[in-house]
Amino acid sequence: MAILLEVEEPVPSPPPPPQWLAFLELGFRPLYLAGCLWAAISILLWVFAPRTLAGPLGGVAWHAHEMLWGFIATIAVGFLFTAGANWTGINPLRGKALGGLTTLWLLARAGYLVPGSAGFWVAACSETAFFAIAAVALGRSIYPARSRRNYGIPVLVLALGAANVLYLHTVLRGDYALLLARFNLGLLCMAVIALLVARRVIPFFAMRAVAGLDIPMHTRSGQWQLGAGLLAITLLLAGWMPGAGLALAATGMLTCWQLLAWRPWAVRRVPLLWILYAGYAALGTGLLVAAAHAAGWVPRLAWPAHVIGAAGFAVLIIGMVTRTALGHLGLPLRTDRSMVAAYVLVIAAAALRLAALLPTVWTTGILHASAVAWILGFALYVWRFFPLLIRPRFDPHS
Repeated sequence: MAILLEVEEPVPSPPPPPQWLAFLELGFRPLYLAGCLWAAISILLWVFAPRTLAGPLGGVAWHAHEMLWGFIATIAVGFLFTAGANWTGINPLRGKALGGLTTLWLLARAGYLVPGSAGFWVAACSETAFFAIAAVALGRSIYPARSRRNYGIPVLVLALGAANVLYLHTVLRGDYALLLARFNLGLLCMAVIALLVARRVIPFFAMRAVAGLDIPMHTRSGQWQLGAGLLAITLLLAGWMPGAGLALAATGMLTCWQLLAWRPWAVRRVPLLWILYAGYAALGTGLLVAAAHAAGWVPRLAWPAHVIGAAGFAVLIIGMVTRTALGHLGLPLRTDRSMVAAYVLVIAAAALRLAALLPTVWTTGILHASAVAWILGFALYVWRFFPLLIRPRFDPHS
């Protein structure tokens, strides 16, 4: 019998091989990987091998520093480089320059782990250069393009780096009370950057993903939110805690109000969205807890630091590094089981870390469980995205 019709199953083309040029094409590629990998490694060291932290920056000072400036700020810089290229059409940093910046970051992480002052100074200088170069690179992208709505971003990145310098200087002085104030300053600078970016991109992502969803951009409330956040930073620097508390409360209330206006129930079936909504909600709540701390109602700094950091920044980050990586790699904007598992693990880690702040007989066990969930969540992201981030952008039409 003659074969009248032969149907062949299409054979998927193999992925392109890894390319160094592709890896250093945009800031999110090396910095997302570096930041998320360090999120896992640093908690592993802090919780399960604290004796390795023998440098001048050690103990809880190292942990707080590495979470804020080593992990969270690194992801923020990677995102801003990538978003800046979209906003202006000018890639802030690529190729050897981006590789050099990543090398500075690596020197900083290694230097703080080396006993003795030499490693500390190498790390401090490398890290200071990292933030200064990042701010200049963003400025060279934003200002020539006259992207006026983004004029403040290089200044905020520079302020984040300046807060880091103040923190490190205070470490050398050994003034624990002042160290907490310096950490608060850096945390608040990072919160203002996160709010500024998230308020723009989350509604945009949501309206693209959910048919018929119309979300107001809240430009006016965003300006008030930014103003209140900057006022809180200024008052914190001035040492006027009651005023800083009021400014923090205003910032947090505006954040929560915006979230409710974004119709969170409409995104409940889209993991790429509800993870961002959850992080934004936690960030707003954390600012309200910080306001309560400034007013003296919450005595422990650990509460606002972990609500903002572990529940706010970290949850936003695991969602943002997934959504933006898929988009910029040209891949379908869909989650798989490993991505959702990473979301659940990071949320569980945040919830357990907050539970560990309560004085119970289970505190140590809860803390270890939180650390395990955190490590697994970010390691899962690295495992899933490392093969993608080292390869060229996927083009479905090629």
